[in-house]
Amino acid sequence: MSAVLAPSATSSAVAALPPPAAVQQLHHYAYRAKDAEETRVFYEDILGLPLYHIIQSDIVPSTGEYCPYTHFFFRLQDGSFIAFFDLGDDEAALPSPNTPKWVNHISFRVNTVQELENTKARLQAHGIEVLGVTDHHIFKSIYFFDPNGIRLELTAQLADEFQMLQESKTAHARLAEWTARKQLWRAERAHGKNDKLTPQRNDRPELVKPQAQ
Repeated sequence: MSAVLAPSATSSAVAALPPPAAVQQLHHYAYRAKDAEETRVFYEDILGLPLYHIIQSDIVPSTGEYCPYTHFFFRLQDGSFIAFFDLGDDEAALPSPNTPKWVNHISFRVNTVQELENTKARLQAHGIEVLGVTDHHIFKSIYFFDPNGIRLELTAQLADEFQMLQESKTAHARLAEWTARKQLWRAERAHGKNDKLTPQRNDRPELVKPQAQ
């Protein structure tokens, strides 16, 4: 079920609202697993995330429906978790039909580029295909899929806190640029045109082939 945003409240009503909760960190991200033990081998034995917590029930607490499951959690170094549901039917979640496989993914942070290389070697030794190391300028990454078809990324941060603070100062303006581009695309589609517009800004100019003169 998708969330539906309520109509904008009046300024006085907004002012009377309590402040939003101070969200501290990700507690857990949960996904469907084809098989709990297969998933445990991947996350605990290969990636090194310890199995930390199990919830098992035949009744879903939030909805009251009957659906036997085991809900199992792997702990990250900061105390957050990646979690899964095994529903007992040996089926994985289906991919989104309108979304490229590289879009939806989970990224875990590691400390060094050498750790990326080490993990890449471990994954490949277990027959897992790995893309990268990929240079994103502010961080480097490797990419691979878990046994459930979830795309994972391991990231080693290169930019320091000051550099990231500088990035944050232009984030809203750059998002506004993108929104303006989308409005132009919508107008072109409305007139039967599908040509993509020239980017106003390109963060990866080295990947763009130079146009012939």
